[in-house]
Amino acid sequence: MKLAVIPARGGSKRIPRKNIKMFDGKPMIAWSIEAAIQSNSFDRIIVSTDDQEIAEVAINYGAEVPFMRPAELSGDHTATIPVIAHAIQWQQSHGQKASNVCCIFATAPFIQTEDLKRGLDALENSTCDYVFSATSYAFPIQRAIRITSSKRAEMFNPEHFNTRSQDLEEAYHDAGQFYWGRAEAWLEGKHFFTPNSSSIILPRYRVQDIDTAEDWERAEWMSKAMQD
Repeated sequence: MKLAVIPARGGSKRIPRKNIKMFDGKPMIAWSIEAAIQSNSFDRIIVSTDDQEIAEVAINYGAEVPFMRPAELSGDHTATIPVIAHAIQWQQSHGQKASNVCCIFATAPFIQTEDLKRGLDALENSTCDYVFSATSYAFPIQRAIRITSSKRAEMFNPEHFNTRSQDLEEAYHDAGQFYWGRAEAWLEGKHFFTPNSSSIILPRYRVQDIDTAEDWERAEWMSKAMQD
């Protein structure tokens, strides 16, 4: 079976209750749930949470919450892979073995059903462990600078000071929307960013990580711009 797991713990610090905070007319997590449902890519859509209010919102928007996430997987430093593995193991213990499993982030309001479908197709037609959403950096990372403790600037790669931007290799980063993966890869704790992974490249205007109040405000402006 194909399983979607949406991790959504209740202890967000920088944006309190961000997983169910209203974004463009509906709770943030609803965007991810609805995209998963509309993609028709899943046999089951589960929200993994430790929070009763989040669970109620998730159920109201069509997801399942068949278990409450244990406290040892709900801390500030809990990684994604163990949370998804826990959901897979719960499924298996209840007689439903998952094959391909997609982690969909709860704060991905710009996620699109077509991207989820593309990710599944890429996974099924390859030998990859994972297929994840990615996007390109807007500025060449080879020309990045750091600000030192003495407030001075220095380049990470000074050898590229005179290199033209168009001559530098393009770099990409995780788009923070979804990770498709084989169930065994999740259970074995394999990492995402290896030669055994592939990516679905998204345009930068549809990608916004939401960790801070500034991120949230930027996402609201992006949403308005896309509706104009």
